[in-house]
Amino acid sequence: MFWLPKFLNTRHGLTLTELGWPLVIVYNMATVGSVAGGWLSARFFKLGWSANRARKTAMLICALAVVPIVFAATVDRLWVAVALVGLATAAHQGWSANLFTLGSDMFPRRAVASVVGIGGFGGAIGGMIIATFTGFVLQFTGSYVPMFIIAGSAYLIALLIIQVLAPRLEPAQIDMEPAVQ
Repeated sequence: MFWLPKFLNTRHGLTLTELGWPLVIVYNMATVGSVAGGWLSARFFKLGWSANRARKTAMLICALAVVPIVFAATVDRLWVAVALVGLATAAHQGWSANLFTLGSDMFPRRAVASVVGIGGFGGAIGGMIIATFTGFVLQFTGSYVPMFIIAGSAYLIALLIIQVLAPRLEPAQIDMEPAVQ
């Protein structure tokens, strides 16, 4: 999202005053995706699915919905690019709605804030790194294609990592004895 206005300017020639509607549409699609991602896993829970199956299926659907973003850098029509970016941001928000609840699915209430905080820290560091990396890629290649390929594959890779690290999303057994004073 940080690079979206520059992308729309570079690829589609939008000026600052022309960015309004495309950005409004993308951000509103993201909002819908956030609600839909939470609704989707809740729907699976209502069908009697386990937390593991419900969350990972919702996350897989969201990860697959991000994949078409790989074409956004090469399409010639502005509104097709906006739709692809909007779909990806919606899917990202749906993914996030489920990712953030993994902490409460797997950890006791007393540990959830710490787990989510550590995850947020990692995400912030990752965001700084990818923003810098994006700048280098754009300077070196002059193309957004590599970044959209990374974006299109990152969620599937992340879901694979989640599956390897937590194949059943079982509650963690944490021994949190009070400190002796």
